[in-house]
Amino acid sequence: DVCSSDLPAMSLVSAVNYNNWLTSLAIPYLGDAPIELGSGLGDYAQAWLDEGVPQIRTTEIDPSRLAHLRSRFADDSRVEVEMLDIMNPPEREHSALVAFNVLEHIPDHVSALRGAHALLRPGGLVIIFVPAFAFAMSRFDREVGHVRRYTVASIGAALTAAGLEAVETRYVNLPGLPAWFIGMRLLRMSPSQGPLLSVWDKRVIPLARGWESKHRVPFGQSVFAIGRVPSAGRVKSRPRVRGA
Repeated sequence: DVCSSDLPAMSLVSAVNYNNWLTSLAIPYLGDAPIELGSGLGDYAQAWLDEGVPQIRTTEIDPSRLAHLRSRFADDSRVEVEMLDIMNPPEREHSALVAFNVLEHIPDHVSALRGAHALLRPGGLVIIFVPAFAFAMSRFDREVGHVRRYTVASIGAALTAAGLEAVETRYVNLPGLPAWFIGMRLLRMSPSQGPLLSVWDKRVIPLARGWESKHRVPFGQSVFAIGRVPSAGRVKSRPRVRGA
């Protein structure tokens, strides 16, 4: 599965402040006609529409999630839903490609990023949100199909290797990294709803968001990155060679 978001459903129910923070990161870069890679249940897409994005194309490769998206947005003319293989993308003219909690699933992430050249108009943006730091790789990461975690350097290198211009790379959620390392890596927990999550979301996340809006943090639970398709010409994505 190379384009299916794995964000736990509980985070979209209980962690209101956290998810508002995440969705707000992308809004300034989405433009007038974004496409989302691995839309999952469509919660991010709905949030962006609620914030005024005029239209969005949602995509999935998982049949059950694709069916859910089609049902959810059946009566919303602002939303198009399709199955998409990012390794063999169609020619499109979208303003941005957004991939939240997706790229870490894809073994050949450079080829996946190269697909942006076909999907986006020249100068279009690639908006990425991925988990940070290999030392924080947990049992939960592996269970949901993560093949890597990132640093700002490694995501920047992947963007460059895909023929994209790295516009911004930064860490997000500084207090989340030690919490994840202790809870998920050392104690082998899994994300779950409950009083601890509620307190964290209400007390810690607003403070972290406020601080990080004014300061560049040296580490975080996740990496947020923006890449750009060069304005002059496109680099075609390479066809996937099976068995390679």
